[in-house]
Amino acid sequence: MIRRIRLHATRSGSLRGRLVWGAALLAAVAVLAAQTIGFLVLRSWLLHRVDEQLDDFVLPPQSFSHDADPGRVLRPPDPETVTLPSDFRLTFYDTAGHEQGALGGGRAPGPDLPESVGGLPRADGRPATVQAVSGDGRWRIQKKTGPDRSSYVVALPLDTLDGATDKLLWLNAVVLAAALAGLVALSRWVVRLGLLPLTRMEHTAQDITAGDLSLRLPDTDPHTETGRLGTVLNTMLDRLEQALHEREFSEARLRRFVADAGHELRTPLTTIQGFAELALRHEARSPAERREGDRLIAQNTERISLLVDDLLLLAKLDKEPAYRSERVDLLAVAADSVSEAAHQSDGRLIRLGTLGSGSAADEEDLELVETTGDPHRLRQVVGNLLANALTHTPPGTKVDVRVGTGRSGPTTGGTDRPGRTSPSPPLREGTPICVLEVADRGPGLSPEEADRVFERFYRVDPSRSHDHGGSGLGLAIASAIAQGHGGRLELETATGRGSVFRLVLPAGSGTP
Repeated sequence: MIRRIRLHATRSGSLRGRLVWGAALLAAVAVLAAQTIGFLVLRSWLLHRVDEQLDDFVLPPQSFSHDADPGRVLRPPDPETVTLPSDFRLTFYDTAGHEQGALGGGRAPGPDLPESVGGLPRADGRPATVQAVSGDGRWRIQKKTGPDRSSYVVALPLDTLDGATDKLLWLNAVVLAAALAGLVALSRWVVRLGLLPLTRMEHTAQDITAGDLSLRLPDTDPHTETGRLGTVLNTMLDRLEQALHEREFSEARLRRFVADAGHELRTPLTTIQGFAELALRHEARSPAERREGDRLIAQNTERISLLVDDLLLLAKLDKEPAYRSERVDLLAVAADSVSEAAHQSDGRLIRLGTLGSGSAADEEDLELVETTGDPHRLRQVVGNLLANALTHTPPGTKVDVRVGTGRSGPTTGGTDRPGRTSPSPPLREGTPICVLEVADRGPGLSPEEADRVFERFYRVDPSRSHDHGGSGLGLAIASAIAQGHGGRLELETATGRGSVFRLVLPAGSGTP
């Protein structure tokens, strides 16, 4: 089937050739039809003129001479008594219908007429066409009634008509040939000019095929077919280029993810392997050494288990996360998370307040902040944010947890603005939102670090030491959960000015 389609496409020729010959054929048919109509009209008009001449010609009765027998035409009129117009010929028949003679001269052979009236092509008096007695000439004849039931036939040669029509046919043939040649040449020029945008598209497409994906089709006029085609193809090329960039980014991200995962797993596995080999080689160790080795093995096993759990959770969140849909009070979630984090604060002051306040709020200042979602996952998000703040700030740093409501915008959050980073798309401005902020007064992050802080396995510490952070999955998990609830997690930070992580969720309803 594919071979047949290709063969048919090869035989069909190029679009330019089909357009040229199609236009030339249509124009030739139009010219031929006009010539045919003109030829038929001219021939009909000339023949009608001949018929009018025949019809207008009538012999007066006194032109006929009689015998002694009255009532019978014995002979045709005397040529000296009858003056005929040029080219006219008369043939006379008696009352019995027999030919009696002819009148008229000329060098051209006369009409081939029968010897009796009954043999005439038309005996009803209407004009008819007959051949000449010799040669290829033709005559137009008409029967007329004479005196005493005699009759005669008036004839006119059609040489002038045939000559005019023959010359017209030759002229039409020459004009048709010249018109066809001119139409082919003109059609080629017009088609080449009309297909010029397609030719430019072809050259651009060849360059794009060669590898230059940044090129775009130049003709995008919305008022033409090729312009609209160019617009559609440019849009397709934009999407294709974007898809290729996303694919390259995804491949690079996957390679970095695999490398980071291998690095995170290699350290605890090396530790476990080393202490296991040490236990096998040195069986006569002291109880204190065995306990220390077992503790380190258990500690690194726990690290591997936590890392695997986080990876499985991220895979689950990326695939089809299943969230519970319940009414959740973010203020209660924040209070519980602050209470749990206080035991690990290491001298850091954690305060719970309202959105927009700079200090701890009294109980009467706190308000109910409700949304819809999975309370366990939202509590996990707040816990990850607090753990991140406690891990990356020095002892004695103040950490503020603020909860409130508002509408999405540059001030409250939920939309993009300079200095604000988020891996999730922005919300529509003016959307009612619930906001939970975790703000610290630590060292902050540079713009380059802020752009990558939500990446998986990314840690600001280049040594990747676990003394200054976990595996680098906490913020990635928190961002995935926030986006799964129809909101987003965003960061506002600057070097030396601390960091503000903001969880933005739709007020009263989520999309779990």
